[in-house]
Amino acid sequence: MVRSRWRAGVDIGGTFTDLLLVDDESGRFRVGKVLTTASEPAAGVRAALTDELRSGDLTAEALGTVVHGTTLVTNAVIERKGAVTALLITEGFRDTLLIGREHRYDMYDARLEKPEPLVPRRLTFSVPERVLADGTVHRPLDEAAVAALAESLRAAGVCAVGVCLLHAYRHPEHELRVREILQQRYPELRVALSHEVVGDLREYERASTTVANAYVLDGVDRYLGRLQSDLSQIGHRGEFLVMLSSGATATPETARRFPVRLIESGPAAGALAAAHLGTLMGRANLLSFDMGGTTAKACLIEHGRPSIGTEFEVARLQRFKKGSGLPIKISSVDLIEIGAGGGSIARVDRFGLLKVGPDSSGSEPGPACYGRGGTEPTVTDADLILGYLDPRYFLGGRMALDVAAAERAIAERLAEPLGLDVARAAWTVHQVVNENMANATRVHAVDRGRDARAFPLFAFGGAGPVHAYRVAEKLGVREVIAPFGAGVGSTIGLLAAPLAFDFVRTAAARVQALDWGSVGRLLQDMEEEGRDLLRQAGVSDTELKVERAADMRLIGQAHEITVELPGAAPASGDEERLENAFEQTYTGLFGRTPPNVPIEVVSWRVRLAGPRPDLRLGFFAAGGEVAEALKGERQAYFPESGGYYSTPVYDRYKLGPGADLRGPAIVEERESTVVIGPRGSARVDDVLNLIVELV
Repeated sequence: MVRSRWRAGVDIGGTFTDLLLVDDESGRFRVGKVLTTASEPAAGVRAALTDELRSGDLTAEALGTVVHGTTLVTNAVIERKGAVTALLITEGFRDTLLIGREHRYDMYDARLEKPEPLVPRRLTFSVPERVLADGTVHRPLDEAAVAALAESLRAAGVCAVGVCLLHAYRHPEHELRVREILQQRYPELRVALSHEVVGDLREYERASTTVANAYVLDGVDRYLGRLQSDLSQIGHRGEFLVMLSSGATATPETARRFPVRLIESGPAAGALAAAHLGTLMGRANLLSFDMGGTTAKACLIEHGRPSIGTEFEVARLQRFKKGSGLPIKISSVDLIEIGAGGGSIARVDRFGLLKVGPDSSGSEPGPACYGRGGTEPTVTDADLILGYLDPRYFLGGRMALDVAAAERAIAERLAEPLGLDVARAAWTVHQVVNENMANATRVHAVDRGRDARAFPLFAFGGAGPVHAYRVAEKLGVREVIAPFGAGVGSTIGLLAAPLAFDFVRTAAARVQALDWGSVGRLLQDMEEEGRDLLRQAGVSDTELKVERAADMRLIGQAHEITVELPGAAPASGDEERLENAFEQTYTGLFGRTPPNVPIEVVSWRVRLAGPRPDLRLGFFAAGGEVAEALKGERQAYFPESGGYYSTPVYDRYKLGPGADLRGPAIVEERESTVVIGPRGSARVDDVLNLIVELV
């Protein structure tokens, strides 16, 4: 393996592919941004790397670790572009995916739609067997029936299968034997076992997650293989890692086995970037706001870390309604994703109201102003008309924007139907998308027992700094932070993430009646499995960090909360420690102490992580005087100032530490633009963060 001081982070978004190259010794870095090639995402990665390697003194042979974040898995699930997949499930439970939790996510909607499972009922097959909740075998596996099913799967053209047998997390032998039989009879079939994908209870969630994993196995395997081949062809001989939804990185081998863990790969990187940069500037508590070309993401950062959830939904029919999507039960950075990016399409609905998103123009054809055949008005078109973007300096001047095309799209599709002029229609688009993002962010904070107003808004992504000022206004936030290189901010998270693995095992029992011998063995088994995986990835035992947690609840509750257990592994005599930790977590979430009801542990969690990379970017500015950074003025739309206003435009690369600005103002860098409203003032700190204060 080639060792090099240079590392690369590459993040594929719905519209752009971002690249960050960092010299770990000097802190020098270079950034790149190219349009995502939607039909062949790996080509965009290769193009971004090739462009930067050609323009500098770095060769591919000298490049060390490449860390990659992708939206491939999410897109495959949302767009239903995975393999033909079947589900094998315990006899009597064939309709698990259709029944779900029998929950109406909107009880007043008479025409409520439920999410369609990835596997139709005709491809769901019953397996004669039965394991009880305590792990004992009630009915042995009928191996002859499984062998017959292998032929049925082949005849139906099935390429992948998820196997989810009842209580397999307590007794996995039946699932393992099913895989053996299937692979003997149908060797090319890809198989995902529920106890390996989700070692946790709840059959519906386990089945849904296992099916999703099987659904994308083939696509992710081919994609990663193609990407590794492309890297090899351009001369890369270093390490290649993939970002997981949990904010950890993993080897391609792990990603190939469990591709469902990549669903929130890109968004997780953004949250890690905010946490890393916030810690460097002494801000451990932030509200991460990442707005790209397709979506916006918000995440609370507390004590220098984003919170990690254990379950989320993908492909929701109603974006803000829990239960309208497919449940995925994996560790993931706890964030909210909003269909509000630069490419989000604006339209007038049948009631004459302006709506923005969640559908996006993506990179093909892109917003109307891209000149690639797009005709629908988008957020980027509106921002261009409002004067917030320079049509000659988009992507540093590498991509000219067509103002006339943007005006035409806004005029025909929005201004005329609404009876507004083009400027007012564009401003309405800008405000609607800001309101959508502010509402979602506020709900995200409240759901976690927090007040969004108490957190500075840390804005990045290509469109984040353009919209952050108005989003902060709507939230009541008094401070916005835009980091240097905000347009490729997520790539920083890719290079700041450690190698890590998460494990969970169900072993339900009351705290006061725990079998500590069994608990100890369970925790030890998970830890040893993680150590083995990290050793294979080149991490020594002395570098490992072990974290433990428990999913706990009050007796009688339907759902549990995850309680962190710092320090040594829990053991006999730690009952009070567990109960105190539960009470502290419960109070932090719900603002009240739990009632005097017995507590139980449902599942145990172990996370093993290697050392966190020491990522320190060397920020260098050409000057420090505001006058030197002034590029000129242009007309930009600020209603408080009477509409279009002659607004000073500054070069971000010439603003050094200590520079002060007064709004309204626009600060440009190659990949992003910061818009400062009339009530704002800004200063540049020691590492070139632009800190905007709203008065």
